[in-house]
Amino acid sequence: MFITSSLRKPNSRTRTGLMAAVLTTCLTAGASFNVSALESIHFLVPGGAGGGWDSTARGTGEALSKSGLVSTISYENMSGGGGGKAIAHLIETATQKQDTLMVNSTPIVIRSLSKVFPQSFRDLTPIAATIGDFGAFIVRNDSKYTSFTQVVEDFKKDNRSVKISGGSARGSMDHLVAAMAFKAAGGDPSKVRYVAYDGGSEAMAGLLSGETEVLSTGFSEALTLSAAGEVRILVMTGDERNEADVNVPTLKELGYDASFVNWRGFFAAPGISETQKNEFIDSLEKMYATDEWEAVRARNGWVESFKPGPQFVSFLEQQEQVIGDLMRELGFLK
Repeated sequence: MFITSSLRKPNSRTRTGLMAAVLTTCLTAGASFNVSALESIHFLVPGGAGGGWDSTARGTGEALSKSGLVSTISYENMSGGGGGKAIAHLIETATQKQDTLMVNSTPIVIRSLSKVFPQSFRDLTPIAATIGDFGAFIVRNDSKYTSFTQVVEDFKKDNRSVKISGGSARGSMDHLVAAMAFKAAGGDPSKVRYVAYDGGSEAMAGLLSGETEVLSTGFSEALTLSAAGEVRILVMTGDERNEADVNVPTLKELGYDASFVNWRGFFAAPGISETQKNEFIDSLEKMYATDEWEAVRARNGWVESFKPGPQFVSFLEQQEQVIGDLMRELGFLK
């Protein structure tokens, strides 16, 4: 598992306490959310529309806007270079991007380690990890596969007969999750026939057209596709079934001792002031206490994993070690 720290879905007592604390602070200051709201946040998404980064940015923006914590929300999708184009853009235009938050996740660590791009999280201002999203494996509705166990059986008979696709390059998160799952099932992870696509929408098109049999993707994205009637979710990578769709089994339930959670969070431009950084963190932390956020979180099946500022940096350093060890074990790093 990549994330070893606690992930939480707030219970009613916690949510009530958090809300009371926030309201007390506002009343003491003689203000309200609307009065003390940040003027604006511009979300930079390093991929196309409809992917996990996009849904995280837009879901967070929706909650911040509807709850009155931020007055103006805007979005910008910038694909390219495995996320490297957006990272370079944020660094190069830092002085003009003081209100910008770039969403990212586990791939910023993976792609930095594998030298897909030269930058790392150290070249940015880490603001906070905010959520965790699980992995999932999906098939077309008319697929012969009705369970992940059947996929494993075919893989063991002839690994070349099972094509697993993902919306990112070889050695990326989608590939690593697939390798992890087949290794846990007793297969050779180095023999996974992974078909790389440039983005989730392209990978989905490949699945629907029959180019591949199985798609490795995020659970929240799988839920959206399943709700649209396009795919069937075979399995997900949580430790237990998720409230967003309790009919989807976990790898562990099927007897495969593996789980995975992909953290997602936000980074600002390098060199922003401590005041601006703290305002970003404060707004995100207050967001957790709102009903607007709970609606977004539950809809996407996310779990909360709030790690602000220095905690986020420490977590990212730990991720480099854990993910690096896994990549070396699977042959993606030397």
